[in-house]
Amino acid sequence: MCGICGEFVFGNDVANTARVERMARQMTARGPDAMGVVTRGRVSFGHRRLTIIDLSERGTQPMQDPDLGLTLVFNGCIYNYKELRGELAAKGYRFFSNSDTEVILKSWAEWGPSAVEKFLGMFAFAIHEHESGTVHLVRDRFGIKPLYYSEKDGRVGFASTLPALLAGGDVDTNIDRVALNHYMSWHAVVPAPRTILNGVRKLPAATVRTYKVDGTYKDWTYWRPSFERSAEDEARSMEEWRDMVLDSMRTAVQRRMVADVPVGVLLSGGVDSSMIVGLLAEQGQKGLGTFSIGFEAANGERGDEFVYSDMIAQHYGTDHTKIFIESSEMQKHLPGAIAAMSEPMVSYDNIGFYLLSREVSKHIRVVQSGQGADEVFGGYHWYPKMQGANNPVDAYMDAFFDRSFDQMREHIAPEYWTSEDESRAFVEQHFAMSGATDPVDKALRLDTNVMLVDDPVKRVDSHTMAWSLEARVPFLDHELVELANRIPSRHKLAHEGKGVLKEAARLVVPNEVIDRPKGYFPVPALKYLEGTYLEMVQDALSSKAAKERGLFNQSYLTALFENPSEHITKLRGSELWQVALLEMWLQAQEV
Repeated sequence: MCGICGEFVFGNDVANTARVERMARQMTARGPDAMGVVTRGRVSFGHRRLTIIDLSERGTQPMQDPDLGLTLVFNGCIYNYKELRGELAAKGYRFFSNSDTEVILKSWAEWGPSAVEKFLGMFAFAIHEHESGTVHLVRDRFGIKPLYYSEKDGRVGFASTLPALLAGGDVDTNIDRVALNHYMSWHAVVPAPRTILNGVRKLPAATVRTYKVDGTYKDWTYWRPSFERSAEDEARSMEEWRDMVLDSMRTAVQRRMVADVPVGVLLSGGVDSSMIVGLLAEQGQKGLGTFSIGFEAANGERGDEFVYSDMIAQHYGTDHTKIFIESSEMQKHLPGAIAAMSEPMVSYDNIGFYLLSREVSKHIRVVQSGQGADEVFGGYHWYPKMQGANNPVDAYMDAFFDRSFDQMREHIAPEYWTSEDESRAFVEQHFAMSGATDPVDKALRLDTNVMLVDDPVKRVDSHTMAWSLEARVPFLDHELVELANRIPSRHKLAHEGKGVLKEAARLVVPNEVIDRPKGYFPVPALKYLEGTYLEMVQDALSSKAAKERGLFNQSYLTALFENPSEHITKLRGSELWQVALLEMWLQAQEV
């Protein structure tokens, strides 16, 4: 796990090494152990290292292989790197390190871009072919590892974080109106390639982008999800699917234990994280570190789920750490959490992951986390509403979107309007794609491959890496997801959602955890803004910077300030927090 960055130029100019160094320094938290910059004329790569695999200097990046004519910067982990190394060694390749980074280099030399289809893991990397001058940018199947880029005046800059690109300089920081449309409609999700800033884009998941020396490029989408299923799949019983899911989960969890340092678990006490702990215990893990967080209650709403995380920790005898955050401490650290976001993300549990990661990083460097289970196995409340829907787009938007297109025009200033409802158009286009006919499957595909990438997964990466902590997500093992996609939706929606997964979990964890009411990461103080929290968001939205930007209609802001608790979105979110978070993020990035 690391931070990568770089610049490459077209024509006869040379790369700006100073810019790359600025980007690398901005990402110190992602890689506190080492920094390196390598420049070869028109191409300069930078790297920040967090040592997880091959703790020696031989694993240092940027990694070069003069014999192969390749330079690489890589962020992530290839879980099957030892198997690939053995295959490559049998072909005659010799290795100078024990790192998964070098396995990528050798794999590229042997198989070219198709090597990515062999990688099991999470990854974002850039690779420079010296002889041809070609540069490739690559992102994993689910976009677990981020990769942002900017293009201007024949130069391409890239980095693991958007703030790093800003630190490099010369980026258009005007607001992207289409992205604002998405942010306000889709619970802050902004699908790739857009970001909230005009001058910054992000490489879509499962993409290899190849830049030629003349500046032309070609994208290859190397993996696409399919929800097509055979007659045999349709006929399988719940019990058959249960056993297949459990076997695949065992493999996914075991793969993510690959490390030269200890691996722990972020334990919320829900089915997903509890199942990870149970499977690791089943595989013989002893002294497993588990970590939970809770917040003060507000408006009668409980701020922790310790009763369930305690139950799992005691059941499996884990080395458990509970972190309780008082309201005053949370508010103190909110600016840091917001500044750490690569993009503005409205979900309350951002601060939870930020503070949890701060504590966990004092103990270990790698954790497994339960993100993705709801999207992959059908756990959200809007999936049953999709079942049999005559108009799946309307059903999805009615359940998920924060506001209609007409409402958005009442909330944002006219200069930021778009001519059409871009978010609806995006959903319509996605639902119309082949490979999913069931309305539930259409929603699951959209959520797993778009919403999940640009909300929960991005949230976890931003806040764990803010404290030099690597998070791994077994529910996004692509082989597990391919299996889950074949399961008929009736089995997923059973038992009030995640039916198949719950049945598999019963063979591993106590029933009390499975049969509990569905929980979420509760942070009541940010849902019911009052007192000093209300003052904080009022200050941000009334600041000189906010007034000059003029994103929101003043009449709308006045209504939010007067009755913040009456403006709650369909997903139990505060509208005031949503608009304030965007403005606070822009100010934190000095935009």
